[in-house]
Amino acid sequence: MKVSDDLINEAAKIYKVLSNGTRIKILYFLRYQDNDVAVNEIVNALGLAQPVVSKQLAILRRYQLVRNHKEGNKVFYILDDPHVLEMIDDMLNHVKHEIKGLPHPKNLY
Repeated sequence: MKVSDDLINEAAKIYKVLSNGTRIKILYFLRYQDNDVAVNEIVNALGLAQPVVSKQLAILRRYQLVRNHKEGNKVFYILDDPHVLEMIDDMLNHVKHEIKGLPHPKNLY
């Protein structure tokens, strides 16, 4: 399959966004919520400063990984593309194999 340079470059940008541990923590937190979550709930759950959370959410929103809406003076967030977490899950499984020194499963392709 031939992949265009533009598509590869855009994928690389998203990988760069996902190279930040705080952003991954926010995505995982949102994954397990039943509803949209206010910024202050994310701040409290993750023990991070509000400006840090807001900045990371803005980056995630820019790359369409989360979406938001406002109610009064509160901003609520939810995952916009949950399947991205499947990709992160795969990477975490890869890391677990590396840490334990286990062989990777045979390529199924």
